[in-house]
Amino acid sequence: MITSVLVANRGEIACRVFRTCRELGVSTVAVYSDADADALHVREADTAVRLPGAAPSETYLRGDLVVKAALAAGADAVHPGYGFLSENAGFARQVIDAGLVWIGPPPEAIEAMASKTRAKELLGIAPLTEVTEADLPVLVKAAAGGGGRGMRVVRELGQLAGEVAAASAEALSAFGDGEVFVEPYVENGRHVEVQLLCDAHGTAWALGTRDCSLQRRHQKVVEEAPAPGLPAALEASLLDTAVRAAKAVGYVGAGTVEFLVAGGRAQFLEMNTRLQVEHPVTEEAFGVDLVALQLAVAEGRALPPEPPAPRGHAIEARLYAEDPARAWAPQTGVLHLFELPGEGRTRLDTGYASGDTIGVHYDPMLAKVIVHAPTRAEAIRKLAHALDRTRIHGPVTNRDLLVASLRHPEFADPALLGTGFYDRNLDALTEPRTGEEYAAVAAALAGAAARRSRFGGGWRNLRSQDETRTYGDHEVRYRPARDGGFEVTAPEGVRVVAADPARVRLEVGGVVRDFGVAAYGDGIVHAGPHRLAVRPRFTDPREQTAPGSLLAPMPGTVVRVADGLAVGDRVTAGQPLLWLEAMKMEHRVIAPASGTLTALHAAPGRQVEVGALLAVVSDDATTEAAQEDQTV
Repeated sequence: MITSVLVANRGEIACRVFRTCRELGVSTVAVYSDADADALHVREADTAVRLPGAAPSETYLRGDLVVKAALAAGADAVHPGYGFLSENAGFARQVIDAGLVWIGPPPEAIEAMASKTRAKELLGIAPLTEVTEADLPVLVKAAAGGGGRGMRVVRELGQLAGEVAAASAEALSAFGDGEVFVEPYVENGRHVEVQLLCDAHGTAWALGTRDCSLQRRHQKVVEEAPAPGLPAALEASLLDTAVRAAKAVGYVGAGTVEFLVAGGRAQFLEMNTRLQVEHPVTEEAFGVDLVALQLAVAEGRALPPEPPAPRGHAIEARLYAEDPARAWAPQTGVLHLFELPGEGRTRLDTGYASGDTIGVHYDPMLAKVIVHAPTRAEAIRKLAHALDRTRIHGPVTNRDLLVASLRHPEFADPALLGTGFYDRNLDALTEPRTGEEYAAVAAALAGAAARRSRFGGGWRNLRSQDETRTYGDHEVRYRPARDGGFEVTAPEGVRVVAADPARVRLEVGGVVRDFGVAAYGDGIVHAGPHRLAVRPRFTDPREQTAPGSLLAPMPGTVVRVADGLAVGDRVTAGQPLLWLEAMKMEHRVIAPASGTLTALHAAPGRQVEVGALLAVVSDDATTEAAQEDQTV
C-alpha cells in the first residue's frame, strides 16, 4: 500500500492530487522552487522540499533532485501531475530505480508515445514529408511535448522553412527536443479526445469523449464531457482507436488519445501518457476520481471489467491571468481577492488563494472551474453564472471572455463547435462589458466616500465645482448633495441610492445596481465585476517614450532576436524582430511600422520587466528629421 506520495509538480495539479491523497489517508510531499516558497501547494502539503532556483530547468525539470527529495522526505511513491517531467521516460526510470512507486505508465509506453511521429507510425499513419502548394495550409508541430509550444500554422509555402526553424527552436527550449514534423492543418475542426484508464491485468477503460475545441494559441480554454453531437458510429470508432493505441504499447495508468474531427472523419493527433488538465470533466460525468484510480492501479489492483456509466454533462473553463484583447498577453501581480460563489455546488481546482502572487516563471492558469448538470444547456448556464459571480481582484484575467464565450450562440450549437471559434469571434467577445460607465461612477463615489471618512467634509451652502474622476475612457463628474450623499452630473440619469467606501448603490432607468468596490493602491479599482484603470489627472513626463518604441508587453526573457538584425537595418511593418518567453508562452515582438531600426536593447537571455524598452523603429520622416538636426 502507498502511504506517502510526492507530487513532482506545482500549483493546481499538485493541490488536486493532494486533495485525493488526504481523502485516502495518504501523506503528501511537495517540492518547490524559490519562486514558489509560499505557494498554495506548499502550504497544503504535509511536508515540502526545496529545489534551489526559480527556472523550471533548475527545479521542476531536475529529475535527480526530485527523486532525492522523495527519498529525503520518506515518500514511497511519486505522482508526476501533468507537464514538466510527467511524460519523461528517463524520469520514470529514475523513480523506479530508486525503489519508489511510479504513479504512471511504464517507461516503455511513455517512450513509444512520447514522439508524435512515432505514435503515428504505431497506428500506421504516415507523416507529410514533401509539402506542395496543394497541401497548404499545414501545421508545423513539435514531436515532443504539448500545450501549443513548437506549433506553427503555415499558409504560404515560402514561410515554411522559417516557421520550421522557429518551431524547432521553441520546442528545443520547452522540451529539450527540437524535432518537428508537418501535418495537414484542418480549419475549424473539432478537438475531441478519449480518456483512458488501464490496469496491469489487461483491462482498458475508455471513459467516453471530451470536446476541447475552444482554444487560443493552440491551448485549450473550455472543455466538456461528453463531446456533444458526435454520430454514434464516429464515437465508437474513437473509443476503439484509443483502446487499440493503449494495448499496442502495453499501457497502464491514465492517458488520453486526441483527435481532430472534421467532416465526419477523425484524424489521430497524439497520445498523452499522463493525466490531462481537463480530467475533471470526465470525473464529473462518470462519477469517478481518476487520481484515486491512478493510485489503485499503481498499487497493482485490478479495475472492474467495465467502467461506470456516464451521467449528465460536465463543462470546465480555465481561468488565466492573461489579457485576451492584447494577444493573450500573460499578466503578473498580486491576486488580492479570489472568491468563487456557491461553494459545494461548483468545483474549483486551483493553485492560488487570495493574497498570492502570480509570478513570471510558470503557466498563467489560475484555476479550473467545473460544473455538472443533467444537460449540456443547464451546465453552460450554470458555469457562466458561477464565473460571472466570481470575484477576482488583481491582474487582468480571461474571466469576462469565458462568460461571453459560454453565452455565445455559436457555442450553444454543437454543430458549430470548432477550433476557429476565437479567430472568428474574439473582437466581439473582448468588447467592454455593459454597465462599465456605471461601475466608473461607483468607483468615483466610493473614493469620495473614503476621503470624506478620513478628512471630513460635505455639502456647503455655496455650490462648489464638480469633482471629476476618469477611469479608462469614462469621465465621472459629481458633487456633494444636501442630504449628505452625492449627486452625479455625468453620466446623466444616475441617482445615488447609497455610497460608502466599500459599496455603492445606483439607480439607472429605475433599476438599482449594487457595486462592491475595492482598491489596493495599484492604480486599479474593482467595482462589481469591472476592473477599472485610474487615469491620473496629470501625465508624468517620465512615462513618455519616443515614437516607434517597442516596450516589453510583459515581464519575461528574450529568447531570440531575428537573424542578423542590427541597428541601422530597414524593417517592414509586421516583421518579427525578437521573441519573448513568459509564463510558458512565446511572444513575437514585431515592427509597428516600416522604417529603420535605430535602437536594439534586447539580447538572448536578457530578463526584462514589463514596459522595458526593447527596440526603436523610426519611420523615414522621423529618421530624416533627426539627421537634419544633427547637421544643423
